[in-house]
Amino acid sequence: MTGTQMGKVALVTGAGSGIGEGIARRFGRDGYRVAVVDLNASAADACASAIVEAGGEAHAVVADVTQRASVTSAVRSTVEQFGRLDVAVANAGIMDREPFLEFSDELWNRVLNTNLYGAFVTGQCAARQFVAQGSGGAIVNVASNSGVFGGRGRSAYGASKAGIINLTQTMAIELAEHDIRVNAVAPGPIWTPLIPASFDDEKVEGFGGQVPMQRAGQPSEMGPAYVYLASQESSFVSGEIIGLTDGRPIY
Repeated sequence: MTGTQMGKVALVTGAGSGIGEGIARRFGRDGYRVAVVDLNASAADACASAIVEAGGEAHAVVADVTQRASVTSAVRSTVEQFGRLDVAVANAGIMDREPFLEFSDELWNRVLNTNLYGAFVTGQCAARQFVAQGSGGAIVNVASNSGVFGGRGRSAYGASKAGIINLTQTMAIELAEHDIRVNAVAPGPIWTPLIPASFDDEKVEGFGGQVPMQRAGQPSEMGPAYVYLASQESSFVSGEIIGLTDGRPIY
Protein backbone atom coordinates (compact mmCIF):
# COMPACT_ATOMS: atom_id res chain seq x y z
CA MET A 1 0.00 0.00 0.00
CA THR A 2 1.13 3.54 -0.69
CA GLY A 3 0.05 5.03 2.64
CA THR A 4 -2.63 7.21 1.02
CA GLN A 5 -5.18 5.40 3.17
CA MET A 6 -3.78 6.86 6.40
CA GLY A 7 -6.58 8.53 8.34
CA LYS A 8 -9.36 7.20 6.15
CA VAL A 9 -12.37 5.63 7.84
CA ALA A 10 -13.53 2.05 7.32
CA LEU A 11 -16.71 0.51 8.70
CA VAL A 12 -16.74 -3.28 9.01
CA THR A 13 -19.89 -5.20 9.95
CA GLY A 14 -19.69 -8.50 11.79
CA ALA A 15 -16.27 -7.39 12.99
CA GLY A 16 -16.46 -8.90 16.46
CA SER A 17 -15.07 -12.28 15.42
CA GLY A 18 -13.95 -14.48 12.55
CA ILE A 19 -13.32 -13.01 9.11
CA GLY A 20 -14.75 -9.64 10.12
CA GLU A 21 -12.34 -9.32 13.02
CA GLY A 22 -9.44 -10.22 10.75
CA ILE A 23 -10.53 -7.57 8.26
CA ALA A 24 -11.02 -4.89 10.92
CA ARG A 25 -7.64 -5.55 12.51
CA ARG A 26 -5.90 -5.37 9.15
CA PHE A 27 -7.57 -2.06 8.32
CA GLY A 28 -6.41 -0.73 11.69
CA ARG A 29 -2.89 -1.98 11.09
CA ASP A 30 -2.81 -0.24 7.71
CA GLY A 31 -3.74 3.16 9.10
CA TYR A 32 -7.50 3.28 8.74
CA ARG A 33 -9.71 4.51 11.55
CA VAL A 34 -12.08 1.60 12.02
CA ALA A 35 -15.72 1.38 13.04
CA VAL A 36 -16.01 -2.12 14.48
CA VAL A 37 -19.68 -3.01 14.01
CA ASP A 38 -21.19 -6.12 15.55
CA LEU A 39 -24.41 -7.35 17.13
CA ASN A 40 -22.36 -8.53 20.12
CA ALA A 41 -21.28 -5.48 22.13
CA SER A 42 -18.50 -7.23 24.07
CA ALA A 43 -17.06 -8.71 20.88
CA ALA A 44 -17.08 -5.31 19.17
CA ASP A 45 -15.41 -3.72 22.19
CA ALA A 46 -12.75 -6.44 22.31
CA CYS A 47 -11.86 -6.05 18.63
CA ALA A 48 -11.78 -2.26 18.86
CA SER A 49 -9.58 -2.46 21.96
CA ALA A 50 -7.18 -4.81 20.18
CA ILE A 51 -6.84 -2.34 17.29
CA VAL A 52 -6.17 0.52 19.69
CA GLU A 53 -3.64 -1.53 21.67
CA ALA A 54 -1.81 -2.24 18.42
CA GLY A 55 -1.49 1.49 17.77
CA GLY A 56 -4.57 2.05 15.64
CA GLU A 57 -7.78 3.97 16.09
CA ALA A 58 -11.14 2.22 16.44
CA HIS A 59 -14.69 2.77 17.58
CA ALA A 60 -17.04 -0.05 18.63
CA VAL A 61 -20.61 0.15 17.36
CA VAL A 62 -23.47 -2.22 18.15
CA ALA A 63 -25.80 -2.81 15.21
CA ASP A 64 -28.16 -5.39 13.75
CA VAL A 65 -27.77 -5.55 9.96
CA THR A 66 -31.28 -6.95 9.56
CA GLN A 67 -32.68 -3.62 10.76
CA ARG A 68 -32.33 -0.53 8.55
CA ALA A 69 -32.60 1.88 11.48
CA SER A 70 -29.75 0.09 13.23
CA VAL A 71 -27.45 0.25 10.21
CA THR A 72 -28.35 3.89 9.61
CA SER A 73 -27.46 4.61 13.24
CA ALA A 74 -24.14 2.76 12.87
CA VAL A 75 -23.15 4.89 9.88
CA ARG A 76 -24.22 8.03 11.71
CA SER A 77 -22.23 7.03 14.80
CA THR A 78 -19.16 6.38 12.66
CA VAL A 79 -19.38 9.79 11.00
CA GLU A 80 -19.94 11.50 14.35
CA GLN A 81 -16.87 9.76 15.76
CA PHE A 82 -14.49 10.16 12.82
CA GLY A 83 -15.99 12.95 10.70
CA ARG A 84 -16.50 10.94 7.53
CA LEU A 85 -16.73 7.49 5.96
CA ASP A 86 -14.53 6.17 3.15
CA VAL A 87 -14.95 2.40 3.12
CA ALA A 88 -17.72 -0.04 4.07
CA VAL A 89 -17.20 -3.78 4.35
CA ALA A 90 -20.44 -5.78 4.51
CA ASN A 91 -19.23 -8.90 6.26
CA ALA A 92 -21.96 -9.77 8.81
CA GLY A 93 -23.39 -13.17 8.06
CA ILE A 94 -24.55 -16.50 9.41
CA MET A 95 -24.25 -20.07 8.17
CA ASP A 96 -26.89 -22.61 9.13
CA ARG A 97 -27.36 -25.98 7.46
CA GLU A 98 -30.50 -27.98 6.95
CA PRO A 99 -31.52 -30.53 4.28
CA PHE A 100 -33.54 -28.93 1.50
CA LEU A 101 -36.62 -31.05 2.11
CA GLU A 102 -36.71 -29.99 5.76
CA PHE A 103 -35.59 -26.39 5.28
CA SER A 104 -37.86 -24.10 7.29
CA ASP A 105 -39.17 -20.67 6.37
CA GLU A 106 -37.77 -19.32 9.63
CA LEU A 107 -34.23 -20.46 8.83
CA TRP A 108 -34.48 -19.32 5.20
CA ASN A 109 -35.62 -15.84 6.22
CA ARG A 110 -33.02 -15.53 8.98
CA VAL A 111 -30.12 -16.40 6.67
CA LEU A 112 -31.32 -14.26 3.75
CA ASN A 113 -32.15 -11.29 5.99
CA THR A 114 -28.76 -11.36 7.66
CA ASN A 115 -26.54 -12.15 4.70
CA LEU A 116 -28.21 -10.63 1.65
CA TYR A 117 -30.39 -7.88 3.10
CA GLY A 118 -27.56 -7.01 5.49
CA ALA A 119 -25.20 -6.46 2.56
CA PHE A 120 -27.84 -4.47 0.67
CA VAL A 121 -28.71 -2.09 3.51
CA THR A 122 -25.09 -1.67 4.61
CA GLY A 123 -24.04 -0.81 1.07
CA GLN A 124 -26.98 1.53 0.53
CA CYS A 125 -26.47 3.43 3.79
CA ALA A 126 -22.75 3.74 3.14
CA ALA A 127 -23.27 4.82 -0.48
CA ARG A 128 -25.72 7.52 0.58
CA GLN A 129 -23.10 8.84 2.99
CA PHE A 130 -20.45 8.80 0.26
CA VAL A 131 -22.76 10.74 -2.07
CA ALA A 132 -23.52 13.27 0.67
CA GLN A 133 -19.80 13.77 1.23
CA GLY A 134 -19.18 14.11 -2.51
CA SER A 135 -15.89 12.25 -2.20
CA GLY A 136 -16.63 8.79 -3.56
CA GLY A 137 -15.84 5.65 -1.63
CA ALA A 138 -15.38 1.90 -1.70
CA ILE A 139 -17.70 -0.92 -0.70
CA VAL A 140 -16.48 -4.48 -0.30
CA ASN A 141 -19.00 -7.27 0.18
CA VAL A 142 -18.25 -10.70 1.59
CA ALA A 143 -19.49 -13.41 -0.74
CA SER A 144 -18.41 -17.07 -0.73
CA ASN A 145 -17.55 -19.89 -3.08
CA SER A 146 -20.94 -21.22 -1.93
CA GLY A 147 -22.46 -18.48 -4.08
CA VAL A 148 -20.99 -20.14 -7.18
CA PHE A 149 -21.29 -23.85 -6.40
CA GLY A 150 -24.05 -25.79 -4.71
CA GLY A 151 -23.53 -27.70 -1.50
CA ARG A 152 -25.54 -29.90 0.82
CA GLY A 153 -27.66 -28.08 3.38
CA ARG A 154 -26.75 -24.67 2.02
CA SER A 155 -29.83 -23.69 0.04
CA ALA A 156 -30.28 -20.44 1.97
CA TYR A 157 -26.59 -19.71 2.55
CA GLY A 158 -25.67 -20.43 -1.06
CA ALA A 159 -28.59 -18.39 -2.36
CA SER A 160 -27.65 -15.47 -0.13
CA LYS A 161 -24.05 -15.49 -1.33
CA ALA A 162 -25.06 -15.84 -4.98
CA GLY A 163 -27.33 -12.87 -4.41
CA ILE A 164 -24.43 -10.89 -2.96
CA ILE A 165 -22.36 -11.58 -6.07
CA ASN A 166 -25.09 -10.20 -8.36
CA LEU A 167 -25.82 -7.36 -5.96
CA THR A 168 -22.14 -6.39 -6.04
CA GLN A 169 -22.10 -6.26 -9.83
CA THR A 170 -25.32 -4.24 -9.96
CA MET A 171 -24.12 -1.78 -7.32
CA ALA A 172 -20.85 -1.32 -9.19
CA ILE A 173 -22.70 -0.32 -12.36
CA GLU A 174 -25.13 2.05 -10.65
CA LEU A 175 -22.71 3.70 -8.25
CA ALA A 176 -19.79 4.30 -10.64
CA GLU A 177 -21.18 7.72 -11.56
CA HIS A 178 -20.69 8.72 -7.93
CA ASP A 179 -17.06 7.51 -7.91
CA ILE A 180 -18.04 4.61 -5.67
CA ARG A 181 -16.38 1.28 -6.38
CA VAL A 182 -18.04 -1.97 -5.29
CA ASN A 183 -16.32 -5.35 -5.19
CA ALA A 184 -16.62 -8.61 -3.28
CA VAL A 185 -14.34 -11.28 -1.90
CA ALA A 186 -15.48 -14.90 -2.04
CA PRO A 187 -13.56 -16.92 0.56
CA GLY A 188 -13.45 -20.68 0.60
CA PRO A 189 -12.97 -22.64 3.85
CA ILE A 190 -11.86 -20.24 6.58
CA TRP A 191 -11.37 -21.29 10.19
CA THR A 192 -13.92 -19.17 12.07
CA PRO A 193 -16.26 -19.74 15.02
CA LEU A 194 -18.89 -20.84 12.47
CA ILE A 195 -16.91 -23.89 11.41
CA PRO A 196 -17.20 -26.11 14.51
CA ALA A 197 -20.95 -25.51 14.57
CA SER A 198 -21.37 -26.34 10.90
CA PHE A 199 -19.04 -29.25 10.18
CA ASP A 200 -18.16 -32.50 11.87
CA ASP A 201 -14.51 -33.42 12.49
CA GLU A 202 -14.25 -35.48 9.32
CA LYS A 203 -15.35 -32.59 7.13
CA VAL A 204 -13.09 -30.10 8.94
CA GLU A 205 -10.13 -32.40 8.39
CA GLY A 206 -11.18 -32.70 4.75
CA PHE A 207 -10.51 -29.01 4.14
CA GLY A 208 -6.98 -29.92 3.11
CA GLY A 209 -8.28 -31.76 0.07
CA GLN A 210 -10.41 -28.83 -1.08
CA VAL A 211 -7.82 -26.11 -1.66
CA PRO A 212 -4.31 -25.86 -3.12
CA MET A 213 -2.84 -24.72 0.20
CA GLN A 214 -4.06 -27.99 1.79
CA ARG A 215 -5.66 -26.30 4.78
CA ALA A 216 -8.41 -23.95 5.83
CA GLY A 217 -7.50 -20.27 5.84
CA GLN A 218 -7.17 -18.08 8.90
CA PRO A 219 -9.22 -14.88 9.39
CA SER A 220 -5.99 -12.89 9.60
CA GLU A 221 -5.17 -13.97 6.04
CA MET A 222 -8.34 -12.41 4.64
CA GLY A 223 -7.60 -8.77 5.45
CA PRO A 224 -5.11 -7.91 2.69
CA ALA A 225 -7.61 -8.61 -0.11
CA TYR A 226 -10.18 -6.29 1.47
CA VAL A 227 -7.65 -3.54 2.10
CA TYR A 228 -6.53 -3.77 -1.52
CA LEU A 229 -10.09 -3.41 -2.81
CA ALA A 230 -10.67 -0.47 -0.49
CA SER A 231 -7.51 1.39 -1.48
CA GLN A 232 -6.54 3.52 -4.46
CA GLU A 233 -4.29 0.66 -5.53
CA SER A 234 -7.48 -0.81 -7.02
CA SER A 235 -8.84 2.44 -8.47
CA PHE A 236 -9.83 0.75 -11.74
CA VAL A 237 -11.32 -2.35 -10.09
CA SER A 238 -15.09 -2.47 -9.62
CA GLY A 239 -17.72 -5.16 -10.00
CA GLU A 240 -15.13 -7.87 -9.42
CA ILE A 241 -15.39 -10.98 -7.25
CA ILE A 242 -12.03 -12.09 -5.89
CA GLY A 243 -11.90 -15.72 -4.83
CA LEU A 244 -9.68 -16.74 -1.93
CA THR A 245 -9.91 -20.44 -2.79
CA ASP A 246 -9.78 -22.70 -5.85
CA GLY A 247 -13.58 -22.52 -6.02
CA ARG A 248 -14.47 -26.12 -5.26
CA PRO A 249 -17.44 -26.58 -2.92
CA ILE A 250 -17.27 -28.17 0.52
CA TYR A 251 -19.57 -31.12 1.15
